[in-house]
Amino acid sequence: QVQPAESGGGLVQAGGSLRLSCSASGRTSSRYDMAWFRQAPGKEREFVAAIFWTGTTTYYADSVKGRFTVSRDNAENTVSLQMNSLKPEDTAVYLCAAGRSGRDPRWGASYTYWGRGTQVTVSS
Repeated sequence: QVQPAESGGGLVQAGGSLRLSCSASGRTSSRYDMAWFRQAPGKEREFVAAIFWTGTTTYYADSVKGRFTVSRDNAENTVSLQMNSLKPEDTAVYLCAAGRSGRDPRWGASYTYWGRGTQVTVSS
C-alpha cells in the first residue's frame, strides 16, 4: 500500500513560482506511476501532470504545458511539481495520486491511492 502526502502549497502572486512535493510512503512506491490533479471550488477535479514509475515519460495538461514540470526521485520516494508563471486560474487544491493500472495516466480512475491535497492560491 502507498500513502501519498503533499506539501509545498501556499499563497503566491501571479507570475510567481511554487514547488509542490509528494512523499509516497510504502516500500514499493517507486514502482507506481504518479500524478498531480487539482480541484478548484465548484469545479470538477482535473488532471495536471503525470510521470511513469521509470521517470522517463511525462504527461501534462495543455493548460500547464510549458509552465509546470513534474519529476521524481525514486531513491527518496518523492514526486515534485515545479510550477512557474502561475496564474490566478491555477488556484486549487492540488492532489497527488499513485497507481499501477497501466491505463491512461490522465484519468483519475487510473490511480488507487490519493493524498489529502495542498492548497495553492494565486493572487492577481
